[in-house]
Amino acid sequence: MTAASKESLPVAVIGAGPVGLAAAAHLLERGIEPLVLEAGSTAGAAIREWGHVRVFSTWRYNLDAAAVRLLESTGWRAPRPTALPYGHELVSDYLEPLAATPQLRGRIRTGARVVAVTRQGLDKGRSQGRDQAPFLLRVKHSNGEAADVLARAVIDASGTWTTPAPLGSSGLPAPGEAEARSAGLITGPLPDVTAGSFAGRRTLVIGSGHSAANMVLDLARLARTSPGTEVIWAMRAAAPERAFGGGDADQLPARGQLGARLRTAVDTGAVRLLTGFHTTGIHTGDGTVTVHAGDGRRVEVERVIPATGFRPDLSLLAELRLDLDPAVEAPRALGPLIDPDFHSCGTVPPHGAGILAQPEKDFYLAGMKSYGRAPTFLMATGYEQVRSIAAALAGDTNAAEAVELQLPETGVCSTGIPADDSAATGDACCGSPRPVPVSIGFATGLEHGRTAGAAPLSG
Repeated sequence: MTAASKESLPVAVIGAGPVGLAAAAHLLERGIEPLVLEAGSTAGAAIREWGHVRVFSTWRYNLDAAAVRLLESTGWRAPRPTALPYGHELVSDYLEPLAATPQLRGRIRTGARVVAVTRQGLDKGRSQGRDQAPFLLRVKHSNGEAADVLARAVIDASGTWTTPAPLGSSGLPAPGEAEARSAGLITGPLPDVTAGSFAGRRTLVIGSGHSAANMVLDLARLARTSPGTEVIWAMRAAAPERAFGGGDADQLPARGQLGARLRTAVDTGAVRLLTGFHTTGIHTGDGTVTVHAGDGRRVEVERVIPATGFRPDLSLLAELRLDLDPAVEAPRALGPLIDPDFHSCGTVPPHGAGILAQPEKDFYLAGMKSYGRAPTFLMATGYEQVRSIAAALAGDTNAAEAVELQLPETGVCSTGIPADDSAATGDACCGSPRPVPVSIGFATGLEHGRTAGAAPLSG
């Protein structure tokens, strides 16, 4: 294939979440043809799974500038910038209208799961002519058929929602964890406790980020109206101060209030807190599950909600030449900037295409997936990433390098824990609009419990 014919190919964007659709909008503004490949049946499919969750960042931080310009050309009106949207509102009021614009409607393929990315005619070990070869994406469609798609560049904004971290304290699933999940006693990351089978039961929430905190608060709220409902919260940390957050120091008020409510729930006994709890084994009984800790403690409950973060699915990228940080599995240059042991969302420096570049030319990780295992992602970060990437792919080096990003400062989003826990920092402050999963948790995840963070979602 000639260089000219390669340039006529689209840029493949994996994932039709907020960051993926923003990438498409920025590419169009640069005169570059995007092709968005979404595994779900609709745009924002991952966010729909946590639609009952309210994010802790206002609409101001959840809208991309290029996407807004596309929407405004159709007569769309932006939501109130200071409002805190639920996940389902992110979809209905933003992503659905964006995906339906005339400019994007024919450039999005749903039910199209990318299962592998490589170079056409070259495996990972071949170097000659590599940069000139187009990318080949193998796509499995919802009808079971597979097809190959060629692209001049690839932006992987597929998120981390579908790959939650295991409960085991050593990075592996705890013995018996798979069996408990199969029995339905371990739930998904952010279940709607008002619609599930939690009333009148004893539930254990495992995790120390905001996703865990919000699940704990939702369950405590349920317990006030449903007799027999018990809430137990287990974390590996020796103390809960990071989870209690920055309070009034947080420039995202909903996030600061979250920690204050959590502290009250623990202090009043509405929630039983277990610190220093390292899960080493899980035993499934008759409608119950017993979770064992390394120090000999054990807890018997009827439901377990895992809120231990997310991981990137790198299996589809096995034939690409990637340079990732060994700890967080983010692009190597980005890893030290987002390592949750030293940073959270307000302290992450601005970064764009230069930081995200890989040895595999014109391949980029973006959005929550670019943060790997780090839970400190905010949607606004992803929007700036793809703006810079689109500029780089268009050859506008100055625009790609002129990265600017202003995130809300907060006592949660800082390094180190001061002795005065009223100003303590947060653990996994931002999630991704993670859901969890973003953490919207989101992820980083994603922050649940009626006030979440922009979370671990698709893109």
